[in-house]
Amino acid sequence: MGCLEGVHVMITSGPMRGYIDAVRYISNTSTGKLGTMIATELLKSGACVTFIYGAGSSIPDSTFLDNDCARRLMLIEIETIDDLVNTIQGKLKDNSFDVIVHAMAVLDYTPEARSQGKIPSSKDKLVVTFVKTPKVIKLIRRLWPHAFFIGFKLEAGLSRDALIERTYASLIENGADLVVANNQDEIAGNKHQAYLVNSQKNIESCCETKQDIAKALVTVLSKYPKLGKAE
Repeated sequence: MGCLEGVHVMITSGPMRGYIDAVRYISNTSTGKLGTMIATELLKSGACVTFIYGAGSSIPDSTFLDNDCARRLMLIEIETIDDLVNTIQGKLKDNSFDVIVHAMAVLDYTPEARSQGKIPSSKDKLVVTFVKTPKVIKLIRRLWPHAFFIGFKLEAGLSRDALIERTYASLIENGADLVVANNQDEIAGNKHQAYLVNSQKNIESCCETKQDIAKALVTVLSKYPKLGKAE
């Protein structure tokens, strides 16, 4: 087995939906590909993975996993912020996790009310009021205070130094152990520039692709005294 044999990991990944009416919703551009690659690398390293993903998201492909890896993977699909909160507070709250990887692109705002049925398209304008969503990252940290917590910080148009500063502020605010920092304008195709920032404000790793990020996270976790069996 790999260096993380027996380690229990919860991963949140992919987009989220905020419904306007029965057929319309707002979402974001997350594909879930990064979360999927992280899950796959963790499974290959022996970890047990609970994978919470947004509707339409990429998920680990069982056809590329051996039977043992597939057995250690639990998939949970959600759509909305309420689904995510209910899953965490209800279905999973009594589960013990050694590691949390919170990679899901949680909506910061969602429609205040969901209209019944479909809103007629005859109107020239449609005004939708949005309200701020709960900070799920704080909820997760509160429920699993002793887990090694990995957060993600996505910004746009920042310099490297500004990105690291903002990422470190997020790490402190949310009680994370490590945060993956990335700029939207440095993500395209196979390219995914990212920095792994730790609690000492040091950069653990500089990554160029999603695969780099996934492998770097496994390396960091394997060296953590309470988790890994460094190879």
